[in-house]
Amino acid sequence: MALLAQDSAVPCALVALTVFRAPAWACLICFTSYKERTRICQIFAGIQGPELEKCQEAFSSAFADLADIEINYDERSHLHDAFTQMTHSLQEIAAAQGSFNIAFPDAAEKMRKVIMKLKGGFQDVARRFLCYGCYSKACNFPLDCPVQDLTVTRGQQAKFSCTVNFQLPKEEITYSWKFAGGGLRTQDQSYFRDIPRAQGYLARIRPVQPTHSGTFSCSILHDQRPVARLYFFLNVTSAPPRGEIELQVSFRKVLRWAPKETETLEPWRPSLGELLARPEALTPGNQCLLAALAAVASASATLMVWVFFRWYFKGN
Repeated sequence: MALLAQDSAVPCALVALTVFRAPAWACLICFTSYKERTRICQIFAGIQGPELEKCQEAFSSAFADLADIEINYDERSHLHDAFTQMTHSLQEIAAAQGSFNIAFPDAAEKMRKVIMKLKGGFQDVARRFLCYGCYSKACNFPLDCPVQDLTVTRGQQAKFSCTVNFQLPKEEITYSWKFAGGGLRTQDQSYFRDIPRAQGYLARIRPVQPTHSGTFSCSILHDQRPVARLYFFLNVTSAPPRGEIELQVSFRKVLRWAPKETETLEPWRPSLGELLARPEALTPGNQCLLAALAAVASASATLMVWVFFRWYFKGN
């Protein structure tokens, strides 16, 4: 457990936890100091007296709904800044002779909205900060991902991708790779040894050998804290016999050599008989073609008859 250390807020918080009913003051105690809270009520109600006690009671009641708030551990600084701004605002309202019965509920509602807007980033949500007690805790969030199986033929390439399906921060992310050999499929960290030269989220082995058979582990770290661990079990199979490989090569050559029959669409060119036998074939274009053919045939016949008679009469 890590206690929050912010100036004198924590020592005073430990006293106030027993004096001022911790559940109601929880978030207020963690992110403001006793001096700041007392000063606000003194401005509202005076240095001492019944009104001061009423002010403290109203302060407690207004923030009762924020008693058991839990936030992501990395969001503490944002919430601390919001509470600091709130104390300054309350001091200004008190100096302007405002009413704490109105100011405190309004401030608590604004803080509730601020907390609702705080976003979780990645798997570090497993580490939570609790206003009640002002401490952080590690939740039972699964760190180890299931083992992924990968089968690769000897001599080929094996590739591992150390990625997760949740958002990671953009900075201070590192990757650590380990290996448990001997064909062992395990998640027990005692069997793994470091792979110093492996860096980044991608790892490749080329060419794969039987000695690479085993479990590879990738740890994703943020600020030296583990976020997730992925496991890859590599099963290395033997290459097929040489004769089988040669047969496969020959078979592929035969397939490449065999001519391939291709289907092509050819335009339909009907004969004269088909045009005359099929009325639907007599389209306007075909009718023009027939007329042109008839004209050419008639002219050719006329020319041939004229040439014949000219030759005949010239000979006589």
